[in-house]
Amino acid sequence: MVNKIQAIRGMHDILPDQSSLWHYAENLIREVMAAYGYDEIRLPIVEKTELFKRSIGEVTDIVEKEMYTFDDRNGDSLTLRPEGTAGCLRAALEHGLLHNQIHRLWYYGPMFRHERPQKGRYRQFYQLGIEAYGMAGPDIDAELIMLTYRLWQKLGITAKVQLEINSLGTIDERTVYRAALVDYFSQHLDKLDEDSLRRLNTNPLRILDTKNPEMRSVVAQAPELMDYLGDDSKAHFNGFTSFLDSLDIPYVLNTRLVRGLDYYSKTVFEWVTDELGAQGTICAGGRYDSLIEQLGGKANYAVGFAMGMERLLALLETLPQPPVLPSLDAYMIRVGDKAEAVGMRFAEQLRNELPLIRMQVNCGGGSFKSQFKKADKSGAAFALIFGDEEAERGVVAIKSLRSDDEQKSLSLIEAVNYLQTAFKDANDVKRVLHELN
Repeated sequence: MVNKIQAIRGMHDILPDQSSLWHYAENLIREVMAAYGYDEIRLPIVEKTELFKRSIGEVTDIVEKEMYTFDDRNGDSLTLRPEGTAGCLRAALEHGLLHNQIHRLWYYGPMFRHERPQKGRYRQFYQLGIEAYGMAGPDIDAELIMLTYRLWQKLGITAKVQLEINSLGTIDERTVYRAALVDYFSQHLDKLDEDSLRRLNTNPLRILDTKNPEMRSVVAQAPELMDYLGDDSKAHFNGFTSFLDSLDIPYVLNTRLVRGLDYYSKTVFEWVTDELGAQGTICAGGRYDSLIEQLGGKANYAVGFAMGMERLLALLETLPQPPVLPSLDAYMIRVGDKAEAVGMRFAEQLRNELPLIRMQVNCGGGSFKSQFKKADKSGAAFALIFGDEEAERGVVAIKSLRSDDEQKSLSLIEAVNYLQTAFKDANDVKRVLHELN
């Protein structure tokens, strides 16, 4: 017997009964992106390896340990994208989007990192990315927070997330601070774990973000970056927090918040939750002006964030009633030779008249009883029944599967009007419930 081939560890199938929740979240994301005037950009999954080495940094865990990198047939080193910011900025530079222009962009799709799979952290994972180019002030930083806050409201998870913010200052300010950190932690080598010892001379700011509880005391006494910020960085951060205060968006100042990628400066933020255990960061980002020059562009401004979809959906599943898209509106049963053809044509006419109807037509034959069982199991609101008698008369029998309403025999026009009213009433109820949430 031939062994079955299974999915690669850490790369999961999204099955039909799971995709409904994905569609729900994705639809709301598109609504919010449109509301704020962000345009979609679609990016390659594979990029030149040099792009990530230059942007993320060669002495990072991502580049050193986690990237899926290979040589193609031309001998070029290519990498499955581990994050989206670098690729989006590469595209903006390549196509001249940063020349005296302002852009608000978003993208969505799979990213890849070879790390130990666990709940909320996979080797193929989906991210929503937002990038805004050409705007220097803290108002665009605040707009990203407003955008995410609105999305949380639409998803009904505002009470389950908390905003943490910090400023990393400029590269020059961080260089001075970095030296102070190395000096401090060098005096406490006996208290550092293996990861922190490795990061001490490569990326000491990441030590502040350690999840090791045994290091909390030594980290708590470390110098704070806020004490090393210049007037411009402080003014930018104060402007940012003023916008959040005026918008009544609650936040926590976390002076130990750093980002894992080297290119961030000034504003950084994370939306976190305590509902998902160790994988509590749902969305994170900040300003990364310096990355543009690192990738060969002229000095400019950039800010953005990434949102992990698997974690967001896991958080939605903690709601008392996790939201789902409605199931089928109608399931068509066809029994009889004439009904087979007439029913299929009738279904197409219904789709023409009701473009939003979600209808499945029974295919593959079967008795009336077996087809009716399929209709009920489908979750549809109505069964549309075609037998040879209905086909002769030019009518369809409509049976409600979710109420005790009597079965009706209606013409095409009558069926369209009946279903249109039924679905409008149902959608009105769904809309009101959604607004109440």
